[in-house]
Amino acid sequence: MPPENAKLAKKRNQLIRLASVPNFEPVIKQIRKQQKGTWKVQASTMAKNTHNPIRKIVDGMKLTPNPEKAMIALSIGDPTVFKNLPPAVELEEALIETVKGGHHNGYAPSVGYESSRAAVASALTLPEAPLEAKDVILTSGCSGAIDLCISVLANPGQNLLIPRPGFSLYRTLADSLGIECKYYNLLPEQNWEADLKQMESQIDTETAAIVVNNPSNPCGSLFTKEHIKDICDVAFRHKVPIIADEIYAFQVFEGSVYHSFASQTTEVPILSTGGLAKKFVVPGFRLGWITIHDRNGAFEEEVRPGLISLSQRILGPNTIVQGALEKILTKVPQIYFDKIMAHLQANAEVCYKHLSAVPGLNPIKPSGAMYMMIGIDIEHFPGITDDMAFAEMMVTEQSVFCLPGKCFQYPNYFRVVLSVPEEQMVTACQRIKDFCKDHYKGPSENNSTPVKNSNGDRKINSNNCSNADSGSSILYSIPEHDEIHEEN
Repeated sequence: MPPENAKLAKKRNQLIRLASVPNFEPVIKQIRKQQKGTWKVQASTMAKNTHNPIRKIVDGMKLTPNPEKAMIALSIGDPTVFKNLPPAVELEEALIETVKGGHHNGYAPSVGYESSRAAVASALTLPEAPLEAKDVILTSGCSGAIDLCISVLANPGQNLLIPRPGFSLYRTLADSLGIECKYYNLLPEQNWEADLKQMESQIDTETAAIVVNNPSNPCGSLFTKEHIKDICDVAFRHKVPIIADEIYAFQVFEGSVYHSFASQTTEVPILSTGGLAKKFVVPGFRLGWITIHDRNGAFEEEVRPGLISLSQRILGPNTIVQGALEKILTKVPQIYFDKIMAHLQANAEVCYKHLSAVPGLNPIKPSGAMYMMIGIDIEHFPGITDDMAFAEMMVTEQSVFCLPGKCFQYPNYFRVVLSVPEEQMVTACQRIKDFCKDHYKGPSENNSTPVKNSNGDRKINSNNCSNADSGSSILYSIPEHDEIHEEN
């Protein structure tokens, strides 16, 4: 029998055998399609449900910079991109020593080396929230930590409470897992505190966790000790655990004090996430962690072992940084962090001073992290329909790009990143001022007066974010790494 006929006979016999087996009709159809030379390999439901809102929004914007002005991107949440905030010498030395030592080239336990976990526990332990190595799981960046926390607490069909405005990764991860996101509002007139009554109204029997972010991206706000306790009281009443995204822990401006969520409750179980990315200015190192603050044994039976099981999916973060972690956490001097925070605070003060004097803009003064949100009195800018159009036109006319509030589910605001060199911040603020001067129509023409908040900041009301997509082509684009992984 010729080879071609033998192959056909083999396939025919295969189909005959499969035809006699129940539930193999889909397999038979697939084989027949392959025989015809056609392929259709489908992506998983998880892949189809995974979207990055920032990327989707930015890719739909018309971004054509003014060729006569150098582009200033106040949109990029990567503190390394401008090369003005280098990592500490002590960190570099610890890493080099680890590489040369040759003891961290193999696999580590999926939850991380015990010595590295102990170093994190030692750095973060408090009398009111004690930690041991067993309470720490090392992850691939803080985003990996958030992924594990959501995955261990929520099932498809359940829901998470997440902040609005808030970091888009929470929604990206939840959607991919078939978990609903329910928003609780942050109030600009109250320095971005949570609307507690509205938050509590969102909780139901399917709420798996409340996600908090303190200090905040995109707001740069910092919760007071009293407000943290109020949020914990809401969680306690409904027996809902908290996922605390604390990647910006201790990154607060002079005069402000950071309090972790775990330090303010003895009743509510908390999974706190953090990492090296922003405080140490090394987001590319991909070293994050989860600290488990169990209360009354709530996490002991299922959540702790569940986190260990989930960590085995990627076998932990890179071992070189793990090996250097103890020295990174203990040898980098406080003066290094003070200089970084002084730079961020100086830029915040420059930005706030300049933009609070601009009619039509309402900056909310930040207290930490590396961001500021600025409200737009959009009704005073005829011809500019929303924050998307505002951001597009600023690029076109002034070559300044800020992320529109729509990226954070908060329209008619825009976010400014404070890590840029100071001279660029000053130039950008002047250009924003010039842009507003060209387009603003004052209160006398519109018969309205801006409202002040408790800090003297002018406030504007928020509206639900439109799902409209301009679908336009991009002439300027953010590099892939800048906003997709910007936070952690």
